[in-house]
Amino acid sequence: MLVVAGSRIRTVGDRVPWVEPSVAEQAGDGLRVLLGERDGRTWFALVIDPATAPGDRTEWLGLRGLLPHLVSIDVEDAPLVLHALGLAEWLLVTRFCPRCSGRLVPGAAGHQLDCPDCGRSQFPRTDPAVIMAIAHGDPGAPDERILLGHQAAWPVGRFSTLAGFLEPGESLEDAVRREVLEEVGVPVGEVTYQGNQAWPLPASLMLGFTGRALSTEIVVDQHEIEEARWFTRAELLAHAESGEVALPAPISISRSLIETWYGGQLPGSW
Repeated sequence: MLVVAGSRIRTVGDRVPWVEPSVAEQAGDGLRVLLGERDGRTWFALVIDPATAPGDRTEWLGLRGLLPHLVSIDVEDAPLVLHALGLAEWLLVTRFCPRCSGRLVPGAAGHQLDCPDCGRSQFPRTDPAVIMAIAHGDPGAPDERILLGHQAAWPVGRFSTLAGFLEPGESLEDAVRREVLEEVGVPVGEVTYQGNQAWPLPASLMLGFTGRALSTEIVVDQHEIEEARWFTRAELLAHAESGEVALPAPISISRSLIETWYGGQLPGSW
């Protein structure tokens, strides 16, 4: 069992602590949320009120604070932790029925919320978001470049791939083209699916793509993106080595997209 206070976990060193139920329940009363079965065991999260969580509140980390720890834990454990945090966040923020405003009651081992007043049930939602490595030039050529952006809220030097949420009635490929055009003014032609990653911050599924730019002219929107730049492989390596450019953490699909385009590992991270 994993104890979750609201949507935060308290780590022990670099370890995410799984404990027996009798130990977990010493942290306080909470809701048992079923995560699944593996290796002959049943895995749960115990979601407790953050106001009654034991210890110093600064010891309890949200998902962003946990990312460095997720790099070091077993690959098989990461989906369980992400599942626990995603459900805990949903339970924390979904308390009233959107139809009649009645108080919701958990059911189905934490995977469903029911309204006793009108009978309507709520289920966890996942918001699809596209994330894309946009390149220009002949694939693999020395002068081929990748497009990375910097958000105004980030520290100086932090760059990543562009990303955005899917709009109603929109295909994933068109979402890639629209987001790039809106954020940096670059038209995109061919778009190819690469992979996906659960990203419960708070409830997203990141769908990774590559795309081929039809132009290199950049016009940033100055709203979401403050700066965008093209990098050749040699430039990206040099800037990453010098620390001028900080790339996303290795656990992220953004880093995977960048390094797949680059053709190997790059130094440094956020």
